[in-house]
Order: sequence, then structure tokens, then C-alpha cells
Amino acid sequence: MKINILTPMEIEREKVLNALARIPNLKHTYEVIVSGIGRESTAKAMMQLPTHDICVLMGFAAIVGKQTNLPDDLHLGRPVEITNASLYGYEGGLFENGKPIITDPKLNLPCLSSLTSDKFVRTTNLAEKTVVNMEDYTFMYLKKHQDFIVRIISDFLPHETEIDFFEEVKSIDFLEGVEALESLVIQK
Repeated sequence: MKINILTPMEIEREKVLNALARIPNLKHTYEVIVSGIGRESTAKAMMQLPTHDICVLMGFAAIVGKQTNLPDDLHLGRPVEITNASLYGYEGGLFENGKPIITDPKLNLPCLSSLTSDKFVRTTNLAEKTVVNMEDYTFMYLKKHQDFIVRIISDFLPHETEIDFFEEVKSIDFLEGVEALESLVIQK
């Protein structure tokens, strides 16, 4: 099976490639493409995808909550599947046309809801275990039925202290997320 993996940033692409290189005898073939950050970049990348059987958006995502209060499968560096995506506007409310898009899970990972925003969400009144990003809604809106999203938990909101994002994510490994893709079996 041919799987395209879209990553918003080059650092995520490097982590996917590193994980793929450490898995002997891959069952699937992969092409890893940097889409760029944001809804517009995601849409443009999806219009120019090479031929594939499945497309997966894979990248970092912040999750609402304190790591100490979340279950182990929602700690730093753990993969989750996004099965519910909504669109947040500049004023911090759902867009009228941004009603949630819901899909069935494809992997054996925790399934979470995601908020896509035009700007980084700073509000603290979001439900715990909500993933916050800038691409998921567009991907969900444009994807084919077999496509899906895997996010790797990179930080926890609200931040209790200022963080250097790229320092925080240096040690995060995408191997568990890529292994979940390798376990994928598609009924034709």
C-alpha cells in the first residue's frame, strides 16, 4: 500500500523519516511531504499529492491538560488519532460553517477531538484532552474517506511557563506513530 504522510514542518518530516529507517521490512511504501503550517498550506499540499492509497497528516500537537493529570497514553511524545475536528475563529468561537467533522478510527490509538484555529489558541476554557493545531480541520474537510490524522503530543496547554517549542520537541520520537501506520490493514 502506498501511504503519503503530510507533515506541517520539516522537523516532523525528519522524525518520520528517522522512524521509517528504523523499521525493518516495511509493509507499506511511504512518501513524506512537508505541507507547511496552516489551513491554506495544507489545502495547497493536498491538491498536489502524488498518487497514493492513503494520506495521513502526521505532526506535533498541543493537548489541553497537565501531563500529570492525563493517562499515560496521552503523555509527551505519545501518538493519538484525531477523529473529531472543529474550526475555531479569531474571536475564539466555532465558525458557523466549522461544525465538527467526525470520522471512524482507523488505528488502535486514543481518539481525540481537535480544534483548528486561524491563530494559536490561548484560551484556557477548552475541554481537557482537546488537541489544538492549525491544520486538522482543513485536512478532514478535504480528505478521502480512508485518510486520517495522527498527532504526536508535543506540549500541554495552557503553558505554565514559557517554552522553546523546538527545544521541547527535540527528544520526541515518532516511532510509535509510524509503527501504528505499519499495523494498518486496508480492506479492498
